[in-house]
Formats: sequence, structure tokens, C-alpha cells
Amino acid sequence: MDRREFLKTSLAAAAWAATGCVDPGLRPPRPVGDDDPLARLDGMAQAELVRRGEVTPADLVQAAMRRSAALDPSLNAVVTKSFDRALARAAEPLEGPFAGVPYLLKDLTEWQGVRCTQGSRLFLERISHQTEPFVARSEEAGLVVMGKSNTPEFGLLPSTEGLALGVARNPWNPAHSTGGSSGGAAAAVAAGIVPLAEASDGGGSIRIPAACCGVFGLKPSRRRMLADAAPDGAGLDAHHCLSRSVRDSARLLWLTEQRGDDAPLRPVGLVTEASPRRLRIALSTRTYLGDEPDPEVKAAAEAAAKLCAGLGHELVEGSPRLSGEEFAQHFLTVWSVGPARLVEQLGRDPGALAKLEPWTLGLAEEYARKPLGSLEAALAYFGEVERVVDDFFGGVHAWLTPVVASLPPALGELAPDVPFATLRERCIRYVTYTPVHNVAGTPAMSVPLAWSASGLPIGVQFAARSGDEALLLALAYELEAAQPWQGRWPALSAVKG
Repeated sequence: MDRREFLKTSLAAAAWAATGCVDPGLRPPRPVGDDDPLARLDGMAQAELVRRGEVTPADLVQAAMRRSAALDPSLNAVVTKSFDRALARAAEPLEGPFAGVPYLLKDLTEWQGVRCTQGSRLFLERISHQTEPFVARSEEAGLVVMGKSNTPEFGLLPSTEGLALGVARNPWNPAHSTGGSSGGAAAAVAAGIVPLAEASDGGGSIRIPAACCGVFGLKPSRRRMLADAAPDGAGLDAHHCLSRSVRDSARLLWLTEQRGDDAPLRPVGLVTEASPRRLRIALSTRTYLGDEPDPEVKAAAEAAAKLCAGLGHELVEGSPRLSGEEFAQHFLTVWSVGPARLVEQLGRDPGALAKLEPWTLGLAEEYARKPLGSLEAALAYFGEVERVVDDFFGGVHAWLTPVVASLPPALGELAPDVPFATLRERCIRYVTYTPVHNVAGTPAMSVPLAWSASGLPIGVQFAARSGDEALLLALAYELEAAQPWQGRWPALSAVKG
């Protein structure tokens, strides 16, 4: 089974359940600090300096290399460093809106000539023989890939602390999780190593790390992006990025979305500002199992609703009518089918099986116990979810919820070697807001609008009808202006204060 088939039938979903305190043995490195003003700039601002001739692409790459050297020993966000290749590319004539801007790829993504481990000990020496279309289009935009970011095995957990690549640490508090599965990308962006980084989302893996690390993360609609044209399977995975600014995300979406006469969806185009249109926004804070999230998470969602009301939007209460138990069971079926097929393929090679993490093996065992026809039933149910959610958006423009049910957990709470039944329960408890949008194919974003009393970020999720990314981005610009977050930097970052 190749990576694409695995990701079509697996779900990069996630969970968390606890908080903790900073390990006193962890000392943040001396920040790169204000002597590197480039760290404060988003991708578009860095590219503008290149266009004006004030810096060269090599200057941007070398500055990112210095930031990585200072910060990554504490964060473990960048697991494959392709700095020589980046410098060589920076010496070439570069074109595009992001010309010269440093960028990272998630270590689930194929980039020819560079290893792609998929976060697994099974593939630590595997070298990609192709470059994915999304990556090619990103490079055409002028982005300079610096290497690969940390991810859990096959993207199957929302906390990036795999046995192959090691623990990624949250720059706001290194004793806590970055989220997953795009956890390395989120940590690198939050710390200022790079202004934006590629990410993917099969059940929350863009939005959850964005919420944990205090950055912006948009999951596009199904079939929106070049990498996501999967005609079969569950079609849950979506590629895009994590960024500090809304405009970086909006511009990269414009540059990498499918377009032309054969595009499955009408292209979003370039969204550059807020809209005067006032929206009807539904607020719900209960999980699909009927529970309320942790108090600070609930308060953050309610504060975001109050902010939107103050901006003139209409707030109502409501959510699609779905059975939480039924959703969870079908979701877990699709989540576990990829590991099951991989284990079946490796069945005659016990040495290879021993390299898989306990969580991956546990998912495979769970799927093996399911009755025949379970996958087909799950996919049929997903079609019903898509219809129910689409009907819901017939009455509202956007849907506001938490991203996850609790603050970023202490490291170890969601480690892949936690006993399977315990970890499974924690996943179901934590990830109850994000997967519905992968199942329904609807766009959704995590917006960094709140921080806990202990200084941990809390993201708020906004979703819209399939194809309505422009509505979300316009709202994000408005929220970014009303409650700016770009000036907030974690202790483990390239910026002082």
C-alpha cells in the first residue's frame, strides 16, 4: 500500500485530555531575538522585501537556518533539514508571490529526493521518488522548502510525539503537546522559524495544532486542493498550510487550489480583505456526545461569539442533528481501516510489524474485529452526514464551536504507547468538533482568539458550507483586525516579548 492509498482510507484524527506544568529541567534557549527583524514578518512581508531588493532569498533562508539552530533543539519541529538544497534554490532566479520565503513540508508529503518517513520507524530510510502536485505548485509560488516537519506515525494521532521522530514540544510551554498531526509545522510557525508551513487535515490535523500553538489554520473543502482529488474512498484528507497571518493562508490557497474548467469546485480566488456582509452564525459548545468542553475552552467559544455579535453578525444557537455514538463508531471504522490493511500487507514480516507503534497496531486489531461490510456502512453513513450538514448550512452562514474539548495536554497523555483502550477513550473525548467537517467535506478554520490563564493558546473553530472558503477567509480578516494575534509570541520563539 502506498502513502496515498493509506491516507485515503485512514484518518489523521486526534485527541487530548489533560494539562500540566512546565518541566523545570527544560530551559528555553536564548532567543534569536530582535536582532532578526525578519522573524516578525509574515510570508508576504518577507517576499515584499525580496521584491524591493532589500534582502535576497538567500538572506531569508539563512535567517531561517539560524532560527532553526537556536530553537529546534528544544522544539524538535524540523526532523529533516534540507538546508543545502534550500540555499541552492535560493541562488536561482525565483518568481511568484512568495519568492524566497522559507517553508516546511510535513513528513507525510512526497518531495523527490528527500526522505519521507510518514512518522514511522518502518520508513526511516525511505526516499521519495516523486513530488506531489501541491508541493510543485507551492514551489512555483516561490516558496523555498527548508525540510520536513515532525508528525506522528501516519498522522494517526493529534499529538506529535511518535517513537520514530521523537516528541515535538509546544513553544508556549514545552511540557505540553503541539497537537497533531501537523504538530511540527505548527510549532515551527508559532516559534517564528518559518512564517508558514505545509499541513494536512484528515480529522483535525491542521486545526488542532493551530489551536494548540496559537496560529491560523484553514482546512479547505473536499476536492478543493490539488492533492485532494480522490475519486474514491472516504475523501477525508485536505492539504493546505499553517500560518501566522490570514493573508498568507488566503494567498497560498489561491495559488494551490484546483482551477480551470475541470475544477471540482468553483475556485475561491484571492481573498484580500474582510467583507461588509453580515453573517448568521450558529454557536454550539457541546460535543457530539452531549458533553461540554473544559471551562476555559467553552468560555473562549462564547467570547468569540460575543466578539462576532459586537461586529454586527447575528448569533443563534444550533448544530446539525447527528447521533454522536453512531458518528464515533463509523468514524473509527474509517480511521482504522488503513492500519488494518498495512498490517495485513506486513503479516508475513514480523520484523516489520515490530516497527509499528502500539496505537497503529491497536487500530488494526480493532478493525479486524469488525463485521464484514463495516467500511461500506461507514461510507454510506458519511454520505448521510454530508446531507445533514449541508441542510444545516441552508439556515446559517457559519458554525462556531471549540476546536477541541480541552487545553493542549501534557506530553505523554496521548503518546502512542498509552494503553490502547485508554488512548481510544481520550481520543473520542477530545476530538469531537473537527472530524465532522472532514466527513461532510466542509471548510473549517481554527482562529487563535484566546489564551488560557496558564498561557496556553485556545483556538476557536468556524465552519461554512462546502465551497465557501471565501466567506471564512473574509471573516478571519475581520477577526484578525478586531483582535490581533500576530504580536503574541511564545517564550520559545525567535522574538523577545
